[in-house]
Amino acid sequence: MAAKKNKKKTNGNSTIAQNRRARHDYFLEDKFEAGIVLEGWEVKSMRDGRLQLNESYIVMHRGEAWLHGAHISPMLSASTHIHPDNIRRRKLLLNRIELNRLIGAVDRKGYTIVPVAMYWKRGRAKLEISLAKGKQHHDKRASAKDQDWAREKARIFRNK
Repeated sequence: MAAKKNKKKTNGNSTIAQNRRARHDYFLEDKFEAGIVLEGWEVKSMRDGRLQLNESYIVMHRGEAWLHGAHISPMLSASTHIHPDNIRRRKLLLNRIELNRLIGAVDRKGYTIVPVAMYWKRGRAKLEISLAKGKQHHDKRASAKDQDWAREKARIFRNK
């Protein structure tokens, strides 16, 4: 009799963290998927869900993209010979064409680059980044009004 294979159960949700503040504060336009250079303890902490993207931002420096301000809390069971830095800057891995496009948009068109979400893809951590324009206060009110109307419209159609 053949032994049963022990398969890992996944809940289907590969998202590690989202930056909901980005959707509120910016008009998100072009999206890019970037790899990220991590240390071993950071990967373990991210698998445990200890990542915050709320205060994070992306800086272009010497033709490379760097993630600043992302907070990865170290696990208590981390090794004693490692001194983790929670908010160190982390290099993003993008193609040269994508980097040139991002640099051009930031320098010439006044865009900013915002991290939107971090997720797992084939066992690797990926960061979804977006070119964004800042919203004014009246833009935020209009967005909230549109969301309320969409919610009300869905409620009306559901009841009929």
